Amino acid sequence: MKTEPLSALDPDRVDADHSAIFLDFDGTLVEIADRPDLVRLSPETHLALNKLHAALGGALAVVTGRDIGDVDRFLAPLHLPVAGVHGLKRRSTDGSVHGTNVDGHAISLLKDRLRDFTSGAEGLLIERKSGSVALHYRARPDLEGACIEAMDEAVHGIEGIHLLRGKMVIEAKAKAGDKGRAVKDFLAEPPFSGRTPLFAGDDVTDEDAFAAVNAREGISVKVGPGPTQARYRATDITEFLGWLKRVADNLARA
Repeated sequence: MKTEPLSALDPDRVDADHSAIFLDFDGTLVEIADRPDLVRLSPETHLALNKLHAALGGALAVVTGRDIGDVDRFLAPLHLPVAGVHGLKRRSTDGSVHGTNVDGHAISLLKDRLRDFTSGAEGLLIERKSGSVALHYRARPDLEGACIEAMDEAVHGIEGIHLLRGKMVIEAKAKAGDKGRAVKDFLAEPPFSGRTPLFAGDDVTDEDAFAAVNAREGISVKVGPGPTQARYRATDITEFLGWLKRVADNLARA
């Protein structure tokens, strides 16, 4: 399937009564930073999200690798439905939280094993989440191979864990759930049910969501370079956010 430039996608295709929007966070709504806590959501993007949430009757959700609470802090006071940890946890519009209980001991063991590796290398960051451990090496791209090897060794013998590769990060996560499953589950609930989905993301971890949206004849947008099954591509986050703001302004005027 050919991927078209985002410029070919008319913002008017997003309809207030019939569309549902799902957005990744890092690399899609905010520029990726050296540390996850250093990203910044611009006031303009925050305003656009508020407009979209109101115009769509609440059919706007964030689907991310971050913990749900982490996203809440960046979006406050806006409180959206969120699927966190790559779909492992999901909070519906009514506030109910769905997900698989994860063995906390296994996650602690993973972090302890990785600490031995990172203690001898500056610039590496271990991030513990609800159900996963991520090893960030953005500040040390020269250690990519060593980080992959260290994570392979760390998960050895721990059941129910699989590895996800992202942009300068490798993550050990409980097998249950993915972003595609999260989008499907949202679409089975109000206010998302019966609407045509749009999903935008920038990383390989978003491909499951692209597939789920494509299967429903929705709109899938890849932000940035790389192989993808998304139907449209934004050159970078600046182009995507500009397009998203036009959608928000159109819906607000309507």
